[in-house]
Amino acid sequence: MQAGIMEGNAPWIRYYHNDRYDPGLDHGEFDLFLEVNDEEEKKTMISMDSISILPDELLERILSHLPIASIFRAGCVCKKWHEIVTSKRFSLIVARQKPWYFMFTSTEEAVGYAYDPTLGKWYGIDLPCFVTSSWFIASSSGLVCFMNNDNRNNNELHVYNPITKCCTSLMMMEPPPGGLRLLSDYTALSITVDSASQAYTIAIVKSKQVPENFHQWDLSIHLYDSETMLWVTLLTEVLNGWRAGDTSVICHGFLYFLIYATGGGGGIPNNSRHGLIRYNLSSRSPSSSSSSSSEGGLVRSFIPVPCSLTCGRLMNLKDRLVMVGGIGKRDRSDIIKGIGIWILNANGTEWQEMARMPQRFFQGFGEFDDVFASSGTDDLVYIQSYGAPALLVFDMNHKQWKWAHKCPVTKKFPLQLFTGFCFQPRLEIHP
Repeated sequence: MQAGIMEGNAPWIRYYHNDRYDPGLDHGEFDLFLEVNDEEEKKTMISMDSISILPDELLERILSHLPIASIFRAGCVCKKWHEIVTSKRFSLIVARQKPWYFMFTSTEEAVGYAYDPTLGKWYGIDLPCFVTSSWFIASSSGLVCFMNNDNRNNNELHVYNPITKCCTSLMMMEPPPGGLRLLSDYTALSITVDSASQAYTIAIVKSKQVPENFHQWDLSIHLYDSETMLWVTLLTEVLNGWRAGDTSVICHGFLYFLIYATGGGGGIPNNSRHGLIRYNLSSRSPSSSSSSSSEGGLVRSFIPVPCSLTCGRLMNLKDRLVMVGGIGKRDRSDIIKGIGIWILNANGTEWQEMARMPQRFFQGFGEFDDVFASSGTDDLVYIQSYGAPALLVFDMNHKQWKWAHKCPVTKKFPLQLFTGFCFQPRLEIHP
């Protein structure tokens, strides 16, 4: 599977992975990244001559601060540069890149475009052929975890680096005899990566309705450790009047996931329709949000959400728990009047509103249909409507909203849906 530059679909990943530099390759294709006139080309050539006399270590340091796409192109300039950018040492010092956003352009195929906010460009990238937009997807520090959403095959997982195209396939453990089945009505997937050791942890929260009982739901939490290569079931519990959903995240050693009211009680105050659960992965127990809580089990860690939400999504932005959601109207909570972004305070007890999408951006989505996708990491949050390929970016650091450059895909039929996920482009992380 190859990836290509959007303009003309010229390949770029393949040059980076050649075992040796081939002067016969048409490296001119990489000029698509830069459009310069003759005068600028002349200046560039002079600059190149100056750079070529620099010591290798200094040249390595300079190249490491280029955007990822420019690094691939730099590797095709000459044999010396190719050896530098393909070395293991170089991959470890590449400057931290802004997170990219991958947008699926088909519901049946693993194809789409990835947006680079640094250069404002879209690149055509193919994912592993078995992945589709309906799979469960989570990402962390350069790795993306894909999980089959088909109940017949939902023990199939893959951990993948979209830049280097390295992939590892995992199989979930089978349940013990008489134990809770891994089939579920709702599944929430999350992954966290230790950048130093490159070890990763995958958490899966499964929720299934108890047969012939609408109000009770079996909930289980499963954890995979890449160092031990083992799955463990951390918890199984029956919730009364509550079920888990399809969003979760690991942040600062805690697993967070949203739960939703199904009726029938449950011991949650203020008639809340949904809330946040916090589970301590170190102690392997629910983490109480209140020292005075009298509830047992997962309910003890219940944290109310700030308002009635739709399409709620949890994100880890630099070890800060962030939630994005549609703000429902008072009389019709299923109709959203805006989109908000909140951050959980250090004590894990209250939400602070960071931003609310201005109306000019909210209305700019056009066909919104009250459903949208959101994903984020580092300092960026990406939001897009399921009904259109428009992509909005919010910079948490600068508190700034901005439209991404137009994606090179058009809506082909009225019911076509668009979705995607955010990931960090990294060279040194391997699954």
